[in-house]
Amino acid sequence: MPVFTLGIEEEFQTIDPITRDLRSHMSQIVEGGKMVLQEQVKAEMHQSVVEVGTTICHNIHEARDQVMHLRRQVIDLAGNVDLQIAAAGTHPFSRWQDQPITPDARYDKIVEELQDAARSNLVFGMHVHIGLENRDLGVYMMNSLRYFLPHLFALSTNSPFWEGRETGYKSFRTKVFERFPRTGIPDYFGSASEYDEYIEQLVKTGCIDNGKKIWWDLRLHPFFNTIEYRICDMMMRVDEVVAVAAVMQALVAKIYKLKLQNLNFRLYRKALINENKWRAARYGIDGKLIDFGKQEEVPTRALIHELLDFVDDVLDELGSRHEVEYILKMMEFGTGADRQLAVFRQTGDLKKVVDYIISETHYGL
Repeated sequence: MPVFTLGIEEEFQTIDPITRDLRSHMSQIVEGGKMVLQEQVKAEMHQSVVEVGTTICHNIHEARDQVMHLRRQVIDLAGNVDLQIAAAGTHPFSRWQDQPITPDARYDKIVEELQDAARSNLVFGMHVHIGLENRDLGVYMMNSLRYFLPHLFALSTNSPFWEGRETGYKSFRTKVFERFPRTGIPDYFGSASEYDEYIEQLVKTGCIDNGKKIWWDLRLHPFFNTIEYRICDMMMRVDEVVAVAAVMQALVAKIYKLKLQNLNFRLYRKALINENKWRAARYGIDGKLIDFGKQEEVPTRALIHELLDFVDDVLDELGSRHEVEYILKMMEFGTGADRQLAVFRQTGDLKKVVDYIISETHYGL
C-alpha cells in the first residue's frame, strides 16, 4: 500500500484577552512566526485569523507531533503580543463588520469581486491533504469520498453561534461560506483530464485565475498530487483534529484497497449528498443521515459506527487505530458545538464560551 502522506492546516482566531472579542494581530504573529516556523504560518484574509500548516507527514503520529508543536508555537507568539488563540469554526459574538481585511493584492481582488460575501467570511476551518500517486487516482478518490463528507463534517461541527446569536445550527460556518461561488460538494468527474479541462475553461473565461479559487468541500489540489478535505469546522482539541484526519487518511487507504480488488465504492449524486450535508450542519452527530443503500433515515451516530467498521481493516497498516478510536470518545462527550452550547446553557454568557474554547484549544498540549 502507498504511504498516503498527510498535511493538516488549521485556522485560528486571535482573541483580545480582556474583551474576548476577535482582535487583529496586525501580522505580528505571522512576522514573529517566520523566525521559527518559516512558511508554516501565514496570514489569512481577515487580520484576526492566523493559519498554520504542517509539512508533509508520513503517518498520523508525525502529524500529531507537528499539530501540537504548531499550536504551542502560535499560542506563544500570540502571547508575546498580548493575544490568545482559539479554535472554533466561528467566533461566538464578534461582528465581521468590525474586523479589518489583511492588506494584500490577492485579498483585495477577492473582496473586489465577491464584496460582502468575502468581507463577511469570518470563518475558520481545518483542511487535510492526503498524498496520492497521481491525479487520475485523485479524481477517482474525489468521486468516491464525497459520500463520506457529511459524516466527517458532523463530527467536526463547532460553530453554533454567529454575531452573538445561537443560530440553531451545529455548524453555521458552512452557511456563511456557501455565499462564495464554487463551494460545497464537488461534481463527478470522469478523469483528471476532464477535471483539468473544467479548470482551464474557468480560467479561459475569466471566472478564476487559478485552480485554488475552487473552494469545494473536497478537491484534487490544482498544483500538488493531494486530495484535500475542506469541509470541517476548526476543532478545539488536538485529539479531535488528529482523529478526524486519521479517518480521512483511512478512507483513502480503504478505497484504494477496494480499487485494487476491482471493487468500486458506489457513487451517489451530489444532490443526495447535499441532503446529508445539510443535516450534518443542522444537527451535528445528534440527527439522522440518509442511508442511500437502505433508502431510509438512520441516526448519524450509527452511520459513524458503520464508517469506523468500514475502515477497520486498514488501521493497523496505517498505524492509526488508537487515533481513530478517539472518534468514540468524541461521540460520547459531544462535538465542539455541543460543548459550546452546554457552556452557554449553564452560564448564559458568550464570553464564558470563548474562555472555554481557549481552554480546550490548549488541551493536551
